[in-house]
Amino acid sequence: MKARFYKLTELHQKLDAAIRREIRRRSPDQFKVMTLKRRKLRVKDMLSRLTAGAMRA
Repeated sequence: MKARFYKLTELHQKLDAAIRREIRRRSPDQFKVMTLKRRKLRVKDMLSRLTAGAMRA
């Protein structure tokens, strides 16, 4: 479980950095930003489910 948690946390950070990079561009692609934010939210949901499952066990 720790490896999966680490990978998801790392992916969450990478998506956050990609969002910030895209927003800083001169003319950011709003569709790309929206897609990245959705992916980041999905990863956040997976992390919360993983954490909640560990709390119950």
